[in-house]
Order: sequence, then structure tokens, then C-alpha cells
Amino acid sequence: MDVCRVTMAAVVASTCIMGVETVDCSHFITPENIERLKQAKEANRVQIDYTQPIQKDVKKETPTPEGDSQIGTVGCVAVDNEGNLAAATSTGGMVNKMVGRIGDTPIIGAGNYANSLCAVSATGKGEAIIGGTAARDVAALMEYKGLSLKEAAAYVIEEGVPRGTAGLVAVSATGEVTMQLNTTGMFRACATEDGYSEIGIWESVQN
Repeated sequence: MDVCRVTMAAVVASTCIMGVETVDCSHFITPENIERLKQAKEANRVQIDYTQPIQKDVKKETPTPEGDSQIGTVGCVAVDNEGNLAAATSTGGMVNKMVGRIGDTPIIGAGNYANSLCAVSATGKGEAIIGGTAARDVAALMEYKGLSLKEAAAYVIEEGVPRGTAGLVAVSATGEVTMQLNTTGMFRACATEDGYSEIGIWESVQN
């Protein structure tokens, strides 16, 4: 994986969302989804959900690698002015995945984790993130080895998961923010209450 198909955000603020409308699962069974699954099966591949179905007799001008779209995981971590932490991660999903396959997002401690020390949201190849218990390991390194958030996240991304498989955003109870990746890029941003903000896509020297 060269680029994590993701929008990740770290927020140092307090936010509450209520009254979100829910719909029946049948809402998501659309002709486009059916065609997307059919094409993935015919190609015998697993691909990121929301990849646009190939249109018959229409030449694609700018094909993306392996047919993947730029839509995937959406993750967010936040801390309020009292040090309360929260993490939320929503998977982009996989088309034509193995029956029963569960990604890292719904596994607490793999792609998503928060405790009294930090909040972490990860993205990338689910199996690698699960195997490395990436999100929980950041917190564990802080708790048991006394590492800073940045040090802990850097260790997990550099040593805990294979190169080219993962990225994460994390925030500590004191408001420290880090956005680490071992892929070419990861769509990411952070903002603090005092007005600091950062937006990035490609791997940079400073994270």
C-alpha cells in the first residue's frame, strides 16, 4: 500500500454530535454496489469499497492503482480541556472480502483505542494493524515504558507493523498530537484550540 486511503484528524477540543439519522441496511444495496461486487469477483480480487465500477465502453482517463478510490478509513481523535480522550474510526470497507473477515476498525486496541493517556486511530492494511495491536501498543508504551506520545507512536509504526501497511493519528491527555505513517502518504490534519493547525498527505521528515 503506497497511500493510506484515509481522512484522519486529530482535534484538541470538545465536540458532541447527536440526532444522527439511521437507516436500514437495505439502503446500501444499490445497483452500483452490486456491479462493484460483480466486477471484483470477476477480477478475483479484494478492493477498497466505494471503488467506482468500471463503466462499459467508457475509457478511464486517470486510473488509480489497483482500481482503488481515494475513499477509505475515516478516523478522529480528540481531547477536551479536562484531559478526557476519545477515538473514533470508521472503515472504508472491502469489496469481495473473505466471508467472516473482520478488519482492524471494530477491534478495540487494533485500529481504535483510547484510555486516560492517549487516543489513537489507525488506518491501513487491517491484518497488519490487528497483528501489531497498533493502537493499544501506543498506549502501552506510554504506560509501561514512559515514552512520550510521539515516541510511542513512532515505535509502533516503525517497528510494530510491516513497512507500507499503516498510519495513525494520536493525541495525549496533555494535548500532544502526532500523526505517524510508514506508507508514502496519508490524508491527515490536526487543529488545536489555540489556533494551530496542520494538514498533510505525503510522508514528511517531521510528524
